[in-house]
Amino acid sequence: MSTDRLPNLSYEFLSVTPVASVSVGASGTWFVSEKFEGPSGNAETDAVAVQTLPDPVPRAASRAAKPPAGRTGPVTRDPERTSAAILAAAIAEFSEKGVGGARIDRVADRAGVNKRMIYHYFGDKQALYGHVLRTLYGRIRAAERDLKLESSDPAEAIRQLALFTWRYFVATPEFLSLLAAENLARADTLKRAAWTDEVNSPLIGMISDILKRGEASGQFKRGLDPVDVYVTIAGLGWFYLSNQHTLSVAFGRDFTEERRLDIWGEHVADVVLAWLKP
Repeated sequence: MSTDRLPNLSYEFLSVTPVASVSVGASGTWFVSEKFEGPSGNAETDAVAVQTLPDPVPRAASRAAKPPAGRTGPVTRDPERTSAAILAAAIAEFSEKGVGGARIDRVADRAGVNKRMIYHYFGDKQALYGHVLRTLYGRIRAAERDLKLESSDPAEAIRQLALFTWRYFVATPEFLSLLAAENLARADTLKRAAWTDEVNSPLIGMISDILKRGEASGQFKRGLDPVDVYVTIAGLGWFYLSNQHTLSVAFGRDFTEERRLDIWGEHVADVVLAWLKP
C-alpha cells in the first residue's frame, strides 16, 4: 500500500480492538484551543489549555506521555503538554474501556498527572469524553483538508479521498472503536455537542465541490449526494475492519493480512468511482 500521503502509517493494529495507549505526535501538529479558567490568582493553572492534534495518521501503538523517572507528574507550568498528555491518555482509556468502564483515576495514571488537573482542564468524565470525540473528529477532518483535493482532477480526488479514508481507518482503530461505542449510545454525546456541524460540514462542502466539477467535466453523473458518497466510502471500509476476524474464520482466509488490506483499499476506490460514472 502506498503511504505517500499518509506519514507514519502503521499496520501494527489491524483490528478495531482498542489500543492500550496513544501518543501525541511531535510533527505535523494542529491545535484546537480551549480556555479553561482556573482559580483566581493561580499563575500556574490560569492558562489556556491547548489540545494538540498529532499527525493525520498518528502512531497508534505509541505510549501516552509519561513523566520522567523520579517525577510524580508533568511540570504544571506547561499547560499545553499537560492537556495533550491527558487527552492522549483519555483516548486510550475510553477506547479500551468504553464510557461506562473508563475511570478518571486510570486516565490520570496514564497521563502521569494528578486527577485534579483533569477536572481543571476538561471537567468531569463525560465532559472529557466529549473532548475526546471532538479531538478525534478534528484530526480526521483536518487530515482530509490537508489532502488539498480542490486542485485535483475530480476522479483522482475521489480516489485519493477513498484511499485516505481506508488507510486512516486501518491506522486508527481507536477512532472506529469510539464511534462504535457512541453509536451504541445512540450518539447521545454528539447530539448535545455544539461543534458537530462546524467540524463536519467542510468535508461535505469539499465533496460537493468535487462532484460538481466531475459533473461539469462529464466524469460523474448528475444529482449525486455528497453525504451518500462519503457514507459509501466510509461504510465499505468500516464493515471490513469491524468484521475482519469473523470473516477470516468464516471464509478461511486472513482478512488482517497487509496484502489484503492493500487490495481492499483499491477495491473501495474502484467501486465508488464505478458508481459515480454517468
